[in-house]
Amino acid sequence: MKIATILLNYNSADDCKKCIGDLLRQQGVQQEVIVVDNCSRNKEKNAIELFCQENGITFIANSTNSGYNAGNNVGLRYAAEQGYEYALIANPDMEIPQADYIDKLLQPMIADKEIVVCGSDIMGLDGKHQSPMYRDGNWHNSWGWLTEIFKKQKTDTYDFIDNYSTSHYCAKVSGCCLAVRLSFIESIGFFDEYPLLYCEEAILSRQVERAGKKMYYTTEAQAIHAHRKSEKGNPVKRFRQWRRSRLYYIKRYSGDTVFGRFMASLSMRIYMGLMITYSKLKR
Repeated sequence: MKIATILLNYNSADDCKKCIGDLLRQQGVQQEVIVVDNCSRNKEKNAIELFCQENGITFIANSTNSGYNAGNNVGLRYAAEQGYEYALIANPDMEIPQADYIDKLLQPMIADKEIVVCGSDIMGLDGKHQSPMYRDGNWHNSWGWLTEIFKKQKTDTYDFIDNYSTSHYCAKVSGCCLAVRLSFIESIGFFDEYPLLYCEEAILSRQVERAGKKMYYTTEAQAIHAHRKSEKGNPVKRFRQWRRSRLYYIKRYSGDTVFGRFMASLSMRIYMGLMITYSKLKR
């Protein structure tokens, strides 16, 4: 079984090296690991490029950073040109101790040709499960933040996470590590490149749904998302990126009526405005 594994590196050379180490120990698959550098600082770029040369890893350098989806599309287009049927998209901060992880992740897609995206059980460093996710709701759900502070927080996962204890067809999986069928990705013109960050999973979910295809979540494969929130940088910039991407999703993919899109957009603008104001005051 052949698969292309794509890691999008942006100033994450150390994490990327660790993840490659886990990938190279994978059993039951023939794998080409592809590192796409998304215009990292020279020191980071040179470090991962040298590592790739020493370990026989395909390295592709982007001259600009156009975002998460655009960067991954570089690797996906390369994989499609090489004739791969499947591709794995993984963040550099993924830890994959399970030696047959990729093999287990691909089995549902091999068994059911209608499955075009498959995700696994993913655990964060906080011990919470990060996949699968519920389908994004309509404009009524967009105002949920008004009551969020009164909800009792779950200890094992987040409110937007679906049943993680059993394998099943689902609406959405975490974008930090997922397998895709390349014929489907080509049919939708590859990932939507408008978002620089955020809402990639919501958009992909709707693209799968509109195409009449299936998304699947399997508990047979488990990985760790070793993401550290403190390393994210300026929260105001993140909130603005989130607002930009979410408004685009609402307009292009939500399926709401004109009134619904207006209400969802209004909710997002108010919520993000409050969050940005709070962050500025806190700083």
